[in-house]
Amino acid sequence: MQAESESVTPNSTKEEVDGMPTHRVSTAGHGNEFIILGNRKYYRHELMTAFAGNFNPERYAPYPVHQFGNASALSLSGFGISAFCLGLYYAGAMGIKTSAVAVSLCVMYGGLVQLLGGVWELAIGNSFAGCAFTSFGAFWIATGCTSIPAFGIAAAYADDPAMFANAQGFYLLGWMIFSFLLLMLVLKATWPFVALLTSLTTTFAVLAAANFTGKPNVLTAGGVICVITAFFGWYCAWAGVANKQNSYFTPLDLTVPIFGKSVS
Repeated sequence: MQAESESVTPNSTKEEVDGMPTHRVSTAGHGNEFIILGNRKYYRHELMTAFAGNFNPERYAPYPVHQFGNASALSLSGFGISAFCLGLYYAGAMGIKTSAVAVSLCVMYGGLVQLLGGVWELAIGNSFAGCAFTSFGAFWIATGCTSIPAFGIAAAYADDPAMFANAQGFYLLGWMIFSFLLLMLVLKATWPFVALLTSLTTTFAVLAAANFTGKPNVLTAGGVICVITAFFGWYCAWAGVANKQNSYFTPLDLTVPIFGKSVS
């Protein structure tokens, strides 16, 4: 349900950053039981805090007006299994040389389902999750399309495999930069957030290097890191649905400490 709030004195005001309004965050009351966001005061229990399980890196944020199921857990599940299978393929596990099964996951679960989950998150106002999941949903679909002959992507480079490898390297390098930008937005959130996006950024970097260098050992390393990333994604997905009513184990609140001056 939407958090109930009450107005506070005018000295808790909005600031502007690059012309856009933002809110100062402060505390009040005995034991700091109140959180003040801009000109509104909330009890701590009325606010969400940074949590990888719902892919929201905000230190404090009111609950969304519209209450739906946790689409972030669904998107993270699709991400996890797609990264797991594709990573094992890149790592050369069990001598598998054809990526057809991994491609099917890329397009449908990691791609389409994650894309829809991102749209769902946008509908409830979680811009970070919406941006991340719609983008990575598109990534998985695009990655799958590269390996589907009907799209003719690989065939376009049939006469120059080295050009194809370099093109894929640039493609992965772009996603590495995007993942790094997301990583910069979770450094005040939780450690699972940081671990997931650090591992994902590293995965893209190593796979890009594998395409640029053509060295099988680098590709294998990228596949292994991709598998590790999948487990971080699965942990965040589990954290989004596990509670005391359905699980003997619940996720720890591993909030990253804020260094320096605490600001909005």
